[in-house]
Amino acid sequence: MEQFTDMKVVLLAAVVGLSVSMADAQTAQTPADRIGQAYEQFLLGRSLEKSDKIEAAIGAYRRAMQLDPKSADIPGELSALYLRQNRLQDALSAAEEALKIDAANHDANRVAGFVYLSKADPGRPGAPRTSQDDKPDENLTKAIVHFEAAIDRTPGDTDAKVRATLAQLYLRTGSNAKAIPLLAELVAQDPGWQDGPLLLADAYAGSDRNADAIVWLEGIVADEPHLYPTLADFYEREHRWKDAAAAYAHAIEISPRNTQLRQLKLRYASALLNTGTREEMVKARDALKDLVSSTPDDGRALYLLSQAQRRLGDVNAAEATARRVIAQNSKSPWGYYALAEALEERHQFQAAIDALTPAVTEARGQAAPDRFALSLLLPHLGFAYQELRQLDKALTVFQEAHRLSPEDPSVTGYLIQAFITAKKYSAAIQLADEARVARPNDLRLARLEAQALRQSGKAEQGIALLETVLEANGNDPSAYVALAQMYSEADRGNQAVKVLQDAQMKFPADRTIPFELGAVFDKQKRFSDAEAAFKQVLARDPENTPALNYLGYMLAEHGERLDESVSYIKKALQLEPENGSYLDSLGWAYYKADQLELAEENLKRAADQMATNSVIQDHYGDVLFKRGRTDDAIAAWTRALAGDRDSIDPGTIDKKIKSAKQKLGRR
Repeated sequence: MEQFTDMKVVLLAAVVGLSVSMADAQTAQTPADRIGQAYEQFLLGRSLEKSDKIEAAIGAYRRAMQLDPKSADIPGELSALYLRQNRLQDALSAAEEALKIDAANHDANRVAGFVYLSKADPGRPGAPRTSQDDKPDENLTKAIVHFEAAIDRTPGDTDAKVRATLAQLYLRTGSNAKAIPLLAELVAQDPGWQDGPLLLADAYAGSDRNADAIVWLEGIVADEPHLYPTLADFYEREHRWKDAAAAYAHAIEISPRNTQLRQLKLRYASALLNTGTREEMVKARDALKDLVSSTPDDGRALYLLSQAQRRLGDVNAAEATARRVIAQNSKSPWGYYALAEALEERHQFQAAIDALTPAVTEARGQAAPDRFALSLLLPHLGFAYQELRQLDKALTVFQEAHRLSPEDPSVTGYLIQAFITAKKYSAAIQLADEARVARPNDLRLARLEAQALRQSGKAEQGIALLETVLEANGNDPSAYVALAQMYSEADRGNQAVKVLQDAQMKFPADRTIPFELGAVFDKQKRFSDAEAAFKQVLARDPENTPALNYLGYMLAEHGERLDESVSYIKKALQLEPENGSYLDSLGWAYYKADQLELAEENLKRAADQMATNSVIQDHYGDVLFKRGRTDDAIAAWTRALAGDRDSIDPGTIDKKIKSAKQKLGRR
């Protein structure tokens, strides 16, 4: 009761004090009374501002500051009033007065933060005039410092605007990790904040915390279905293509029929294509056909459709679709890119050169060369020259691509491979060594360097390199495969088998490992083990065309179970009907079965498609000779000797040519 009476006395004094003049107060009151009167003026200032009597309110705050010059709250409140009136320089001056008294004052730090943010963005409406001495980056840093002080003052501070602004400044300045806890708290406090989840997703992405973002999004997406595209995007970042496609499918279900829906369908199709499974690629192709039928001039949809058709083995359709892309926009490189891939699939490398050369010439000839178009098309032009054994031209093209993109490891890899193909091993090793300074554990670069070392007679150095790289890439199945291949090529087959068997234990679901194990067993003439390995691949993936072809060809090569051999290869060709290597395998199986007409039919298609493949030309020569077409056989064998000479014995082919010529009575 006594406390209540005292409070009434204080309130009565405050009311009476409003009528006392400042002069009387200053002469008649003690320091404690001056503080009381300062508080009265402070309350008066608030009341006057509410009545929109701004200048009078400012006067009241100024009188309060004179009465109690040690109070930071009064200039802090004045600074907030100035900020609300958009008088930013006055606001900053008042805030600085408050901060001289108390550097942790919440209102003053808040106001200073917003003023410095405005000074950092001089183009923003209402921003103060800036002088030449003003530096946006420094003002941004000052804004962050003041906002941090404003929210650090009180745990659980509810000033959401300050926290949200600070979080966005963290994102703007790349301090994504600092933004995450702020945004997570704000999103939890205010589920209706539409921008919050997207900002938090940006923070996770900027911090490379994709897995954390996925866990968070998976937990809320059912209640916030508009976030399905964001979740799909994070799945894509992690190469979880099937999950990405499923998330896009959910987004499509709830999306209105507008431009956004088309974009979602395109991304859905792209994710399906990236899964690599035939079933999903069929879905992608069908979805893209629907998009193209409704909007025939959609170049992006046409490009993806060409990709889907090519990957499903319909190369003719892929080529036709790519030409539609070019017809609609001949300035875009994407149509030429898709066309090159379709032509490469059929090994029509001269046609690819003819298609790409004009586009590359135009990109080079612009006032400012189109670096993007050149970076996209030059590698394919180089591939085509390389396949036609025009190695000098290939090197020239790849060197141009490398000059344009010296930091691109893929382009560097293409040039290293071109050096190896041209048997310029020292140049290949030097370039690979230089590139690996920045990327010492890049598996592709290491494999190429090891390959160049082996072919230059330094196989042990290549093996040592890949052994070191495996230590740094122990969670990558490809690192084990690369080392096993090098062991096998160096006739260290037992070590290759051990590496792959160890990898199988570590990566039981991986399909590349049993395939490579089958290839190693085949080289060791352990054919039953090789067959078991390939059947292991097919048990997991019955449509694995490389395994179907390898198993069928291996049986044919040894003249065993030829009907079974043909069935494996035919299944591979059903999936990839234009694959020249598979046509060669089928023709060879028919040759071994003495079905020469079928053998010639398939080997001719393969030989026409892959004119520089020495093995295929040798096979074609054998069937032609057996059918009595000796001149044609000699021509095919001659092409074999002029080709890539990979996996052939030139001496044996030379003997065939000499024997055939003797049969014709030639010298």
